[in-house]
Amino acid sequence: MTPQMNKTDEKMKSVKAACDTAPDGPKKEASLKHYQAAEKAQNAKNDTEANKELDAARHALA
Repeated sequence: MTPQMNKTDEKMKSVKAACDTAPDGPKKEASLKHYQAAEKAQNAKNDTEANKELDAARHALA
């Protein structure tokens, strides 16, 4: 596992936890959409896109 993949894995866990604990509503829905897109990107081995979507997910919760 490369250091970048490890960072992405850690970021995925962090954002998932934030999504799970967020109150229901449009912010949570938007965040979950970005998280799901990040999962797809990660499965496709595209860490750059995954990180972009994770950042968007965090921003949606702000």
